[in-house]
Amino acid sequence: MTESKNASNSGSTGKGRPTRKRKEATVKPGASLAPARTKAEKRAARAEARVQRLAQRNAFMRGDESALPARDRGPVRKYVRNLVDARINVGEFFLPFIFIVLVVSMTRNQTIAILSILGMYVIMFIAIIDGWFLGRRIKRKVAEKFPNENTKGLALYGFLRSTQMRRMRAPKPQVKRGEKNF
Repeated sequence: MTESKNASNSGSTGKGRPTRKRKEATVKPGASLAPARTKAEKRAARAEARVQRLAQRNAFMRGDESALPARDRGPVRKYVRNLVDARINVGEFFLPFIFIVLVVSMTRNQTIAILSILGMYVIMFIAIIDGWFLGRRIKRKVAEKFPNENTKGLALYGFLRSTQMRRMRAPKPQVKRGEKNF
């Protein structure tokens, strides 16, 4: 048994590189050993990064294709956004209505509070039904305009956009309400 141990150890030649010094070992991966920059350089770098972030955000809000995340890119997604933005959606009024229900439910009159909560559920139900019809419309229109495109996920994409208040949508709506040609 001792012979097999010695035979296996005799073939090893080491790790093949010198051991690192403590100074190199304690530096985090990706960090450099370069001295820290001056405060003015750091301030200038932060200001430049801020300008770049603002430019990127403005491009995103305008709907520039290069600034959009992968889920919003492409002519099909743009078409779906335009379909949603061109109509009045029940879902976009749901959040403001919930705020009103919250305020009204704090009244001492229990009948009004219960009716407002019931109204909230009715609006939610109508918004879901509206979203279902919107999803069917999106799939039909996309199949007509882009016959070889996959429609998977487009109905949910359109429904989620329709539940956002128009002012809060990102990227900003590119069409006016009621517009047909896009």
